Amino acid sequence: MKRVFVFPGQGSQFAGMGKDLYEQHSAARDMFQLANTILGFNITEIMFGTDEAALRETRVTQPAIFIHSVISYHTNFKNQIPDMVAGHSLGEFTALVVNGTLQFEDALKLVARRATAMQHACELQPGTMAAVLSLEDDRVAEICNTISKPGHTVVAANYNCPGQLVISGHLAAVQEACEALKAAGAKRAVMLPVGGAFHSPLMQSAADALDTAISQTPFNIPVCPVYQNVTAQGTTNPEAIRLQLSAQLTAPVRWTQSILQMHYDGATQFDEVGPGSVLSGLIKKIIPKS
Repeated sequence: MKRVFVFPGQGSQFAGMGKDLYEQHSAARDMFQLANTILGFNITEIMFGTDEAALRETRVTQPAIFIHSVISYHTNFKNQIPDMVAGHSLGEFTALVVNGTLQFEDALKLVARRATAMQHACELQPGTMAAVLSLEDDRVAEICNTISKPGHTVVAANYNCPGQLVISGHLAAVQEACEALKAAGAKRAVMLPVGGAFHSPLMQSAADALDTAISQTPFNIPVCPVYQNVTAQGTTNPEAIRLQLSAQLTAPVRWTQSILQMHYDGATQFDEVGPGSVLSGLIKKIIPKS
């Protein structure tokens, strides 16, 4: 039996997240307090509170999900050594802590840098995303390719599961793609309430900023492969991991392909760790018997 741990990304946050861990486990309290020190503000006050708007701020959301996921793993699975790990977008940073590639402190600094860089990129290059349902992945990508041009970009961004793909880019291009995709047979093509065009070329300035930070961060040889979003392939090579982590912000999240590859490589049990259970639902659609 090969056990996989998977970790969620942005959108899985909820008010009060982590408060139970903080109250019930002294080791968790130490990690939360360390996170506050590293970030330079009390993120725990926002995480444990009821202000959902404050929690949705990118500079808060991304570190909050990462912190919650890492502490959840250490609290509930501390003695478990995974056979494989993967994370959806932001969740890849959690995966890299769990398999030993990154230290918690270093990864949190990268996540904080990623969050601020993405927010800045959204301001420099305004954009949006849309969910496309019940149309073949290749058809969605093909239609996006026919519409996309300089200054009018739209790309396939998140391959979440069969029949569920998210596109990303400039507002007008995404709107045009939605109409074309519905005309091509998509059941729905719905604009998402997001602050930018994540996992698209519009994130290039954020990718450049993150790449600088990644280049200055030590990466270790992990205890098991990470299946990265960019390639959907497993690797234990620190330099390959570093390269794909830098590319992640402008490349699509190949979640469907990653899960299928892990299944092909012998994965028999998938455990989602962190806030929510979105990934577990996607995995059931990708591998119906999982």
